[in-house]
Amino acid sequence: MINNKPMAKDQQVALNRFLASVERRAFRMAQIATGNTDDAMDIVQDAMMTLVRKYSDKPEAEWGALFHTVLQSRIRDWYRRSSVRNRLRSWLHGDDDDDTDPMDELPDQHGKNPEQRLRLDDAAEALNTALHALPLRQQQAFLLRNWEGLDIAQTAQAMGCTEGTVKTHYSRAVHALRDILEDHWQ
Repeated sequence: MINNKPMAKDQQVALNRFLASVERRAFRMAQIATGNTDDAMDIVQDAMMTLVRKYSDKPEAEWGALFHTVLQSRIRDWYRRSSVRNRLRSWLHGDDDDDTDPMDELPDQHGKNPEQRLRLDDAAEALNTALHALPLRQQQAFLLRNWEGLDIAQTAQAMGCTEGTVKTHYSRAVHALRDILEDHWQ
């Protein structure tokens, strides 16, 4: 039951399929934005619950843009809360960051040789570092356009800005990533 209305079985199946299809990429997007696995998991779960509670009655074709709008809103909220927490933390001289990445713990399914693995690990680490170095809005535009495949209008809706702003942020992100990563793609 969602919004005090029973959900049709086919609607529930479609919603579960949609959430399963975006879960992994959304988690990675939130993890890149926050730099913290636990916070990223909380953000994605909250975005999913919000979609289910508030938007499950919308047409399936709208779920992608709605979900990413909620997700990006939760990421921006996290940044606001973090800036306050970081100010307090610096004032109190406390720090409890967790730098572990669960993706590093997964076994290699492709059986690459050590040289290939090292080259891929270096490239992945460089990409991860480059994505973290981007300003948040550029990061959002790049990930929504490339990872999620949203068009400019959908990205603008998800980010809460104009299409021109998306184009500007995306272009700047692509140029910055090309400059930073050019050694890894030659």
